[in-house]
Amino acid sequence: MGVLNITPDSFSDGGTLFQSGSVVLDAVREQALAMVESGATILDIGGESSRPGAQAVSPAEEQRRVLPVLEALVDLDVVLSVDSYNSETVRAAISHGAGMINDITGGRDLEVVAAVAEGEVAYVLMHMQGSPQTMQLAPSYRDVVAEVSAYLRDRYTYCRAAGVRADRLLVDPGFGFGKTLEHNLALLRYLSNLRVEDCPILVGLSRKTMIGKMTGQSVEARLSGSLAALLLALHNGANMVRVHDVAESVDVLRVWSAYSARE
Repeated sequence: MGVLNITPDSFSDGGTLFQSGSVVLDAVREQALAMVESGATILDIGGESSRPGAQAVSPAEEQRRVLPVLEALVDLDVVLSVDSYNSETVRAAISHGAGMINDITGGRDLEVVAAVAEGEVAYVLMHMQGSPQTMQLAPSYRDVVAEVSAYLRDRYTYCRAAGVRADRLLVDPGFGFGKTLEHNLALLRYLSNLRVEDCPILVGLSRKTMIGKMTGQSVEARLSGSLAALLLALHNGANMVRVHDVAESVDVLRVWSAYSARE
């Protein structure tokens, strides 16, 4: 899953594809094509930054950023995912060709779940403690693995009851979303414990603060650390990875696949 941030303020590449209040569609198309050519099979489009402390945007503004991108990329032979937790945006995105909704709130808005069920699209349920505005102020758990696991199972059960097909659901532990470095490492170490039924596990570790804390590197210099974390996630049960650096990550996946095939 390659990341396309259509925002001025995302932690990694905010402002690259959205400048002076407008979507730079030529740049979006160029980056999307490069990701697809490198091996991405899903493109995750976000119109609101979810970095710690980021401010929410209105549904209208989110759609102004995201919908033109869907229209510009709908011809590509990939799944177009939209990173949103707003029901208005979700419905509009599905009508514009989105095949997946990536929800950082895990379906807190029941209207989002209803829209996903009606649209029969894939749905990522992510765990987040708090909100982007508050999540990193003082994350606290008695047992982070048990609590995140229970949350994901609860949200899965709700979605199934609401009519979302089992083969449309994925779970994401939400690395960096209301977690300390120690919490993130515990989740990475026991990733397989988070599996719910046969749901694929999606992980997003690319360039995150946890990589910076372990390596001492700036966002721009976290590629090596991100690839190391990616390999550990694969080893511990990840089925899908959300990354900024598609070509390099695909090389890791190829090595991992070749190694795993010999076991």
